[in-house]
This record gives sequence, structure tokens and C-alpha cells, in this order.
Amino acid sequence: MIKAISDRRSIRRYKDVKVSRQDIEEVLQAGILAPSSKNRQPWKFIVVSGSAKAGMVKAMENGLEREKTDPLLPNSRQHLGGAEYTLSIMKQAPVTIFVVNTLGLCLSGQLSAEDRIYEICNAQSIGAAMENMTLTAADLGLGSLWICDTYFAQKELTEWLHTDGELIAAMTLGYADETPSARPRRGIHEVVEWRGFE
Repeated sequence: MIKAISDRRSIRRYKDVKVSRQDIEEVLQAGILAPSSKNRQPWKFIVVSGSAKAGMVKAMENGLEREKTDPLLPNSRQHLGGAEYTLSIMKQAPVTIFVVNTLGLCLSGQLSAEDRIYEICNAQSIGAAMENMTLTAADLGLGSLWICDTYFAQKELTEWLHTDGELIAAMTLGYADETPSARPRRGIHEVVEWRGFE
């Protein structure tokens, strides 16, 4: 097994240490090298750091506030506290990378069966890119956190990012200021069904 797979942790506390552009580019290049359905490469990465963080934070704050009265995710209200905690992590982390599905369709639109399948395939491709990125970060001695809480501020962040496509996730990046233990995983005997093996 690749050591980075067993060593990787979701990092929620970061040191106030700048990440080199070279390391960020290496993480991004790993994402770009991921397999993608029909080689569509449906991704764009927007890297936010330094003075640009203020706009990101404001957009996320506005989205979380709006979500309390006009929710995109009305059945997920119980997770707003977690999203507010995620915002505090984004404020602290030296780098946040937003991942946009450049072929993504509007979340509020009705999808045909074919469109839905394309969306699933594109999401799988972007997931592969993000997995490559988080493992490469671990290999470089960096911490990362794969974030989906951006959906609570989907409209506000999309407007702030001002880019085509659909915001699908974000990832914080920096030097870890914590050493979390591995979280429990279900065993192979619990999640694997073998067929055709004697």
C-alpha cells in the first residue's frame, strides 16, 4: 500500500506557515493526472491565498447566513454548525483550492437520465483528482481537508469565484498543527462481497 494512503489525515488546524507555489503546483498536477470519464477532464482549480482569502470568507459567511432563512439544503439544517466550523478552518488555512466542474449543470435544473449519468461520471472524475491531490499533499508533508460544506454557500461562492461551471468542492492545504489519529474504518469482511472465488 502507498504510505500516503495510510498516513493521510483530514487536517483542521494549520500552522501559520506559507506553502510554496512549487508544492501547490505539484498537488494540482497530481489532480490533473487523475483518470476521467471519456478523458473529459471536467475540472478547473481556483487557488485562494493571502489577500484573496477575505473575499472567500465573506462569500462563505453570506451563504451561511442566507442558508438560515432561504436554504438551498433545507433538510441539512443540522449541519450548519459543521459548515461554520469549516469556515473557521478555511480562514486559518494558508491555501484553499476550489474545484469547479467545468461541464457541470446547474444544481437547480431538471436533469435528463443522460445528463444525470454525465454528472455522476464527472463527479467520479473530480473525486479521483481530489484523491490524487490529498495523497500528494500528504506525501509532501502537507495537511489537507476535502470540503463539501461549500454547498451551504453555493450561490455566494460561485458568484465570488466568477467562473463557468459548477462549484463541486474545495480543499484546504497547509502545514498541519495537529496529529489526529486514524478514524475507524470498516473491515474488508464488512464491505466486500466475493463472487466466483473458490
